[in-house]
Amino acid sequence: MKILIVDDEPLACERLARMLAELNDYELLDVAVNGKQAIEKVAQHEPDILLLDIRMPGMDGLEVAEHLSALDKPPAIIFTTAYDEHALAAFATQATAYLLKPIKQAQLEHALGRAHSLNKAQLQSLNNTPRRRSHISATSAGHIDLVAIDDVIYFQADQKYITVCHLDGSVLIEDSLRKLEEEFGDSLLRIHRNALVSVQHITGLQRGSDGRHYLSLKHCDELLLISRRHLAGVRKMLKSHIA
Repeated sequence: MKILIVDDEPLACERLARMLAELNDYELLDVAVNGKQAIEKVAQHEPDILLLDIRMPGMDGLEVAEHLSALDKPPAIIFTTAYDEHALAAFATQATAYLLKPIKQAQLEHALGRAHSLNKAQLQSLNNTPRRRSHISATSAGHIDLVAIDDVIYFQADQKYITVCHLDGSVLIEDSLRKLEEEFGDSLLRIHRNALVSVQHITGLQRGSDGRHYLSLKHCDELLLISRRHLAGVRKMLKSHIA
């Protein structure tokens, strides 16, 4: 079984690597030191199991697992954590393999034997509090494209897909504008029933020759139509930011 360690603490990585070296049936492929690197190395190595730290700066372990769950064949996951016993109750309820730091050899071997991949329903049950992702992920042909939420210019719905326009191009995702609006709150502004824009990228309001109103955005050549229903909210937001 091929294993990838994901942990931002060098000593924790070294400890796990030493323990894995004592086990005959497991091969350590590589180490990732953050969530974004973990997803890149999963694509590179296709490991069978991730030893995945939960608390990491930026993209944490739960978000990594959420992005990976969209793959056709996601790796099995063992969370490594310093959470207290109360927080671990959710993991135990879901029969999710986890290791409480400091990790012991016998515990590691037992967890490896019961590791399994997680579906989205299980991941949601592990999140007892609302979380804001650091990245949006799009999956195509078994590959995950990550877009930092700070790089998103706008989301635009078209039937069952949403176009994510970002600083380096665009990707398609299957999601809902309502859920994105709930998750990212005041950082996004609804301008149309089919469009959310990033507040930090808004540059101004324009009236077109057709009498309708449009929004101009940084790093975006096109103007986005504002519906009459949302025009007052856009004007209010622009006034508050100018003030």
